[in-house]
Amino acid sequence: MTGGILGGPIDGPARTAAQYPHTEAVPGLRVLHRSSGFTGTLVALDGDQVILRGHTGLEKRWQNLPGTFAVDGTATHLVPPSSADQDAPEVRVTEGVRTASGSRAVANAKARVARASRIWVEGIHDAELVEKVWGDDLRVEGIVVERLDGADHLADAVAAFGPAADARLGVLLDHLVPGSKEARLAESVRHPHVLVTGTPYVDVWQAVRPAALGIPGWPEIPKGQPWKEGVCAALGVGAPRDFWRRILAAVVDWKQLEQPFVAAVEQLIDFVTEPTD
Repeated sequence: MTGGILGGPIDGPARTAAQYPHTEAVPGLRVLHRSSGFTGTLVALDGDQVILRGHTGLEKRWQNLPGTFAVDGTATHLVPPSSADQDAPEVRVTEGVRTASGSRAVANAKARVARASRIWVEGIHDAELVEKVWGDDLRVEGIVVERLDGADHLADAVAAFGPAADARLGVLLDHLVPGSKEARLAESVRHPHVLVTGTPYVDVWQAVRPAALGIPGWPEIPKGQPWKEGVCAALGVGAPRDFWRRILAAVVDWKQLEQPFVAAVEQLIDFVTEPTD
């Protein structure tokens, strides 16, 4: 288990470093960023930063603090390769235009013919947010995002879809927390070619960081009260339809989104685009 009062440095960087085995940061190594769940191929160890590239081409940087990353399930401290490995071809970050998700834009890329695999989201707001940030990546990969318009019929929809190795299904749910209705729905569709991810948020609105909207936080709405209407009333911002337009306009790229939402979407994209051979 990560996190908690014992999850970070106790007595400064030197003492913490001694607690983790060293792994040479050889380009091509599969590495997990433990706190976000992002798994990617090591591109480079750039000073005190690690650069990872996900399956879709998304590249991200993190501070190389001891224990931040894991290799083969073991927390580690990435260190420069030994001199014996210096002749290995260096994989360097290509600077240039980025998509809203942070991945490198592909020049003159045409939309790929749609795969059989799909990503399902609960409603129109989820679909619009995913499209705004990951739309370019999804078109290059040939992945279509479809709306469920509510998750209550998820099991029937999955059965009708008929997931298979060449037709994977990713599902994004709100409020996917232990004991919730959504958690039970996810369990009911367990399948080797189905991946359900989600966030702890009541609604996808909460996946947008309050600072992006200039508000101190999302209001707490009592159970039994319509959530969107309650939020709008508490913030004094008018109708939900109008406020959603403001929310969507505030999202320029992935940096305006909460990390659990980003991680959940990227997991789904990796899952439905993973080679089948």
